[in-house]
Amino acid sequence: MKKTFITILLSLAALGASAQNAYDALNFSENDYEGSARTVAMGNAFTALGGDLGSISINPAGSAVAKYSQFSLTPALTFTGSTTMGVLPPGSNGNLPYFEREIKSNATRFSMPNIGMTFYYDTNRKSGIKSMVFGFIANKTAGWDEEVYANGTNKSTSFMGAMAYDATINGYLDANLDAKDAYDFMPWKPVVGYQSGMISTFGGYNDQYVGASELIFDNGTVALGGPLKQTYGRRTSGGKYEYLFNFGMNISDFIYLGANLGINSINYTYEEYFKEVAVDPADFEILLTNGESLYFNDMRYRYQYAANGSGFFGKFGIIVTPGSGLRFGAAIQTPVVNTITEEWKMAGETSYTNSGYNASASSPYGTSTYTMVSPFRANFGAAYTFLGKAVISADYEMADYGQMKYQSSDWDDYFFEVNEDIKSRFGISHMLRVGAEFKPIPELAVRAGYGMTTAAEKYDYDGSRLDLAAHQNASFGLGYSSQNSFFADLAVRKAFLQDEYFMPYDDYMFDEDGNVMVDAYAPEILNKRSLWKVLITFGWRF
Repeated sequence: MKKTFITILLSLAALGASAQNAYDALNFSENDYEGSARTVAMGNAFTALGGDLGSISINPAGSAVAKYSQFSLTPALTFTGSTTMGVLPPGSNGNLPYFEREIKSNATRFSMPNIGMTFYYDTNRKSGIKSMVFGFIANKTAGWDEEVYANGTNKSTSFMGAMAYDATINGYLDANLDAKDAYDFMPWKPVVGYQSGMISTFGGYNDQYVGASELIFDNGTVALGGPLKQTYGRRTSGGKYEYLFNFGMNISDFIYLGANLGINSINYTYEEYFKEVAVDPADFEILLTNGESLYFNDMRYRYQYAANGSGFFGKFGIIVTPGSGLRFGAAIQTPVVNTITEEWKMAGETSYTNSGYNASASSPYGTSTYTMVSPFRANFGAAYTFLGKAVISADYEMADYGQMKYQSSDWDDYFFEVNEDIKSRFGISHMLRVGAEFKPIPELAVRAGYGMTTAAEKYDYDGSRLDLAAHQNASFGLGYSSQNSFFADLAVRKAFLQDEYFMPYDDYMFDEDGNVMVDAYAPEILNKRSLWKVLITFGWRF
């Protein structure tokens, strides 16, 4: 369990405070339509249907189908669950060495995924433009809601050891990390680590670092002093909304046209937390130059990030009803040009059995503003209605995420590399949606739906083809429509999420040949996720 600074053969990039990458662009570009309870219950397969305010994000022509004005609002609850546990490393003997506890965490969030109003105008013509609709609608198109925690004991590696290793291989000078203006020219994470006492130099070196949880040996190596209780946590929240100015037109009850002028709104927050506590502080003796001994007790590291953005786009759609219950629809959306402002902050603290040596550090708030262009998207749909008692519908939607790109006059060189990475690794994502509705009596509707979206990431960093992956969800719901103006809908949707594997810090313990030591892999965590949404729509027609 040793790392030798003299024979380091692996080079890692320094961690910056904030760095836009391909996954940020994907996160802010993907759509996961919510809208109204009726559209969600039917899997959002509404390109050829319309008539519901939640459908106008999917096809603007949907507003022209309804022959009345309407108002609706949709409160919703999102229930997320996370179950984490460590993963056995390669070559292990079957005993989990870290994050061995199974931790379950749940979160419930409230949101308003749909609210809006349309105004119907009858031209009183028997053919041609029979009616027009004007409306303003807000629909939620993505949500980020999750809380993840992991906990266990680690005898091999530490967060602070990984930080010390990173500072060493990047050749950071201690004078630079300790400078008053260090945040102006150095990566922020090692600055916080150094100034909060998580890492320090040793042996008279000014560019060789050791973690507060590590011991120094005479042969120039370091190793973890003893077992640590490690806790990891992260929380994401926020959502993406479309604010739509809609115009729809009914031509001879045969062709329905619609257009949206859309404002895209992004609000995203991410918090990350890491804690290490000595099981026995006596294992972590630090000899000071004055001859005194100091013992590590615990550390905490926090990272906060927030992104807020807005953009403009246009969307145009058509629905055709040739008769015999058949309906066809299509819509195209222009790329969304988003202006995004980010803010981030880091903080750390380290404590010892002698509190006089405790240290803490906090970075200033960093900010950056840039332009991110989301891709063009198109969707097509077909539906069949059965004498007003039932309907089945199917949609196909595509977006080429290889066309995402960043733009900024201040970041041209960096964004060139990121944009090339996007082009080489991302491609077309296909979305299939199907839905059905049955009315046993005129006042009651029973609904069900299914959705599948293929992953946008096609190639790994090394150029190898990734296995085909898809996100899936299933939904069901009920609808009530009074003989007067009031109507109400209920929907429940379950997302089938893939298991997530992640590492809170990188491998850093290597032998003389640069190979990860068998008993010193950094922790890998398995996260089993669940996601349920419940929506209720209240509406009035007039």
